[in-house]
Amino acid sequence: MPIKLDVVGIAVRDMAASLGFYRLLGLDIPEVPEGEPHAEIALEGFRLAWDTVELLEDVYGDWVGETVGHRIELAFRCDSPGDVDATYNRMVGHGYRGHKQPWDASWGQRYAVIEDPDGNLISLYA
Repeated sequence: MPIKLDVVGIAVRDMAASLGFYRLLGLDIPEVPEGEPHAEIALEGFRLAWDTVELLEDVYGDWVGETVGHRIELAFRCDSPGDVDATYNRMVGHGYRGHKQPWDASWGQRYAVIEDPDGNLISLYA
């Protein structure tokens, strides 16, 4: 039986802060009880999950959560180039760090990069 990608997980230091970021980005994430170490939503063909660092340390034992560098990309498609700009500006306007302002990429897309509360680089494109 072939394997299938089912879950993309994000390690978080502060569940509420992380879920707040992704809700503002536009994901429909249900409320999670305070102290809950796991949250997830079903998307088209897979689930996106958030796990606290403490839960991941329990799962992996010797897991070291702090890494250096951009290890994996989460890229969110927007409806139009204007939506890329509006989403970027909304997120930055709410205090999230813009990593790279919107630009017209050489490969033909409107692109921007923001950081989530854990420092993950999140791409926006149309």
